[in-house]
Amino acid sequence: MKYDIIVIGGGASGLMAAWSAASTAARKGLYARICLIEKMPRAGRKIMITGKGRCNFTNLKDWEAFAAHIRSGAQFVRPAWRSFPPQRVIDFFESAGMPTVVERGDRAFPASYRSSDVVDTLVRECLGAGVKIETEAEVSAIARSASGDAPSFSVELADGTVHKCSRLIIATGGLTYPGTGSTGDGLRWAEALSHHITPTFPSLTALVPEGYKDGAPVNPTMPHHIPRETPLSEFGQKLCGVSLKNIGARLLVQDTLAGDEFGDIDFTDGGIEGPVGFQLSRKAVKSLLGGSKVSLELDLKSGVSLTELSTRIKELWEQIGRDPRSARLREKERCRILLGKLIPWELIPAFMAAHPEVITLERRSRTDTKVWVNLVSIAKALKCWRFKITGFVGWERAVVTAGGVATDDLVPKTLESRKISGLYFCGETVDIDADTGGYNLQLAFCTGYLAGQSAAASIS
Repeated sequence: MKYDIIVIGGGASGLMAAWSAASTAARKGLYARICLIEKMPRAGRKIMITGKGRCNFTNLKDWEAFAAHIRSGAQFVRPAWRSFPPQRVIDFFESAGMPTVVERGDRAFPASYRSSDVVDTLVRECLGAGVKIETEAEVSAIARSASGDAPSFSVELADGTVHKCSRLIIATGGLTYPGTGSTGDGLRWAEALSHHITPTFPSLTALVPEGYKDGAPVNPTMPHHIPRETPLSEFGQKLCGVSLKNIGARLLVQDTLAGDEFGDIDFTDGGIEGPVGFQLSRKAVKSLLGGSKVSLELDLKSGVSLTELSTRIKELWEQIGRDPRSARLREKERCRILLGKLIPWELIPAFMAAHPEVITLERRSRTDTKVWVNLVSIAKALKCWRFKITGFVGWERAVVTAGGVATDDLVPKTLESRKISGLYFCGETVDIDADTGGYNLQLAFCTGYLAGQSAAASIS
C-alpha cells in the first residue's frame, strides 16, 4: 500500500498528528492518503488510564507559567506549543462535540470525566478527516529508500505487509506502561536511523523508602528499580493507604536540598506517590541512577514554625493530663491521644514505628520503670520526617518517560529530523517531559499537531 503520510503510534500525539496532517492537506486542497498504524487492538490505550481514568488532557497556563513545569526540552517545544496552545486544544475537543471543564490549577478535563471520551473524539475526528486507522498492526521494520531526491520510506508489518510513504511520523511513545503498547520501538528505530537517544528513565513514579518493601532491587539493567508487585513490609503496610494533604516536602541529594514542593502525598502499594511525590520523583530517580544518596523530608505542619508547634504540643499535653478520662491511662495511650490531635489516626502506627524516640524509658530501679513522652521529639518529627529513598517503581507504572530522541537532531519549527528528510518525531518519543497536571498530554497534542501539519505542508 502506498500513502503520502504514515503515522506509527495511535496514542495522543499520533492521533493528533494524523488528524492535523489530514486537516492541513484538506485546507491546501490536496487529496492526501494518510494511514495511522497502531499495534494494539484499539488506539489511545494509554490515554484511557490517564488521571485515573478522568483524563486531565491539558493545562491552561500561559507559556511562561507552563514552561516552568517542563523538565526537559522547554525551549525546543516552544514553537509546537505556540502552534497549538492549550486553548486551541480545548477548542478542538469542544468543536468536536466533547464538553470540557477547567478545575483548580488550570487543569482541563472532559466534562464527563471519562478518558474514553477523549479517545473516542480523537478517533472520530481522524476517521472523519479521511485517515485510515489500522489496529493490531505491529511494525517490525522501517527502511529508507535512497533512490531519487524525494524521501521514501518502507514500513514492514509483522505479518509481512509492506506500506510505503513519502512522509513518516514516529509517535510510538516512550517506555512507560508497556501493557498499553509503549515498549520503546520508536527509540530503537530512531537509533538505527542514526539519531542520538538521550538516556531514558522513569519519571512521575512512586519512590520507595528504605524498609517499605520486603524485596530488594533485582534488575541489573536498572539499579534501584523495585517492581510495584514486590510485597510491602510490615512498615509499608502501616503506611499504605494513608493520604496527607497540604504538607511540605524537601528532596535531598547527597544531603543537599535539590527540590521542595507543597501539596498532597499518597502512600500506596508502590511507595510515595501523589502530586508532591511525583513532582520530586524525576530528580530523585535520576540521582539514584547516578549513584547519589537520596532522601525525602516531610513537614506535616508546614504552616507553623518548630517553636510554635512545640508550644502547641505542650498545651495539648497539659489538656490531656487535666482531662479526667485520661487519669487512668498509661503514658503510651496518652501519647496516642496527643498524636490523634495532630495527625490522621491511621498514620499513628507508622509514625510511632518510625520515631521510637518519642517514647523514653527511664529505669529507676529493678522494679520501677518510668515512661516519658518526649514532646520535643514529637514536634521535631512532625516538622521533619525523613525517609531514605532506596528505589522506585519502573516502567510498569511510571507516568512518563524522561529522555528519548535528542532534540538537537530535530528542527523545532517542524519536528522534522535534521538527519533524514521527510521523517518526523513527536510526543513522548522525543526528549521532552513535564510535571503532572495536564502538561504532558498538552506536549503530546501540540507536538503531534506540528509534526502532522509540517508533514502535510511539505507535500506538493
